[in-house]
Amino acid sequence: MSRKGVGLAAFDRSRLTSAQFASHGNSLRSTNAQALETQLAVFRSLLQQFAQTHARDIRSNPSFRAQFARMCAAIGVDPLASSNNNNTNNGGGGSIWAQLLGRTVNDFYFELAVRVVEVCGATRGENGGLIGVLELRDRVMKGRMEGAPDVTEDDVLRAVATLKPLGSSYSVMKVGNKSYIRSVPKELNTDQSAVLEAAQVLGYVGVSMLMVNLRWTRARAQTAVEDLLGEGMLWVDKQAPEWEYWSPSFILSGDEMAD
Repeated sequence: MSRKGVGLAAFDRSRLTSAQFASHGNSLRSTNAQALETQLAVFRSLLQQFAQTHARDIRSNPSFRAQFARMCAAIGVDPLASSNNNNTNNGGGGSIWAQLLGRTVNDFYFELAVRVVEVCGATRGENGGLIGVLELRDRVMKGRMEGAPDVTEDDVLRAVATLKPLGSSYSVMKVGNKSYIRSVPKELNTDQSAVLEAAQVLGYVGVSMLMVNLRWTRARAQTAVEDLLGEGMLWVDKQAPEWEYWSPSFILSGDEMAD
């Protein structure tokens, strides 16, 4: 029994069905996008109400400020990012901090960022441009006037985020379980990061120590410590039987405790 060929009408029906599905898909996407925009508008409105109600706490309480920032992040709002909303009252283009809380909190972070740059510049000769977040925060607090708002590590990290327009010169990096601010446009390789992490344990490393614990060759260990020594990220003690390469932050923190 011969089978009939597919006629032109079948092709027309197929094209019509595909067009209907495509149209329905576009309609669903448009509906979903509008629903998301509506939800974001509601979230933003609630966020604004919350911020205005608790503005004083956000300005003065570091923990509350950090929680508010995390709440913003949970709904995809970066409070330090520039906004493109055409808000005539605020001039548009300001950050969420500025729009919701006025310029004070916004200026707090930018002023803190200036202090971060100053501290990083002043200590670069000591640490090679790699300073712990906690150490940086302590140095910033020492230079603040009495009665000024407290600064937390979270505040320091957010202030560093405002320096992104400067490029890769200022960034946060993790070495082991400790966070550092890097203020030189240089990426650490894997070996250098491993050496700095090892130095956090005793405050120093030695070539033999790295060879035994990391199973490196002498050449590999020597290269890693000499690179860090050249960048000022390690200091060398030549009085020991085997040269010891010390973390500057460990030595300086010990000196401060002795004082």
